[in-house]
Amino acid sequence: MWMRSWRPPVAGDRRSWHHPRVTPTNPVSPLAPTPTPIAEPTHPCARCGAPVGPGIGLCERCNPLGLRDSASSQVHGTVFGVVALTMVLLLVVARLSIAGSGPFPATVSAATPTGDGLSLTVTVTNQGKQTGQTTCRIVDAADGGISGSVFVLSPRIGAGQTVSFPAVVTEFGPGPRQLSVSCRTP
Repeated sequence: MWMRSWRPPVAGDRRSWHHPRVTPTNPVSPLAPTPTPIAEPTHPCARCGAPVGPGIGLCERCNPLGLRDSASSQVHGTVFGVVALTMVLLLVVARLSIAGSGPFPATVSAATPTGDGLSLTVTVTNQGKQTGQTTCRIVDAADGGISGSVFVLSPRIGAGQTVSFPAVVTEFGPGPRQLSVSCRTP
């Protein structure tokens, strides 16, 4: 019966699937041990791929003057700086793209009970200089939005134009109530 050994398979062992059995071509005297050279771990050069030692980024051919490599903190700091600068640039572009729209005064011009909610007509005016879109918050005027509120997205509104659009809300129930609406400026 074959039993598992505590030691891992070694080269030439019958149980080793990734190390084929190798027989030496030159007979070696059993009395004289052959020294096995210890290979230093290497990795490829950053430019050409030649093997270089640990802690070295470029080989002698790519760095003939022996200049110091850049530290990993310098590389990571540069990448972080570029990412942060890109995010700031995107925020500025986004802000400039929506600048000039609004403010958006709004009213609920009609509220009709339908099923388990209300069918509303919301009227919004864009008092800005550019076309824009806004998010409007509808609340029950009696409790000031403490118990609940509804957010609706307006259609695109041209500069200086007034638009009425329908919205169906079920959060307040079908009963009549006084509703107030406020639309924020981006």
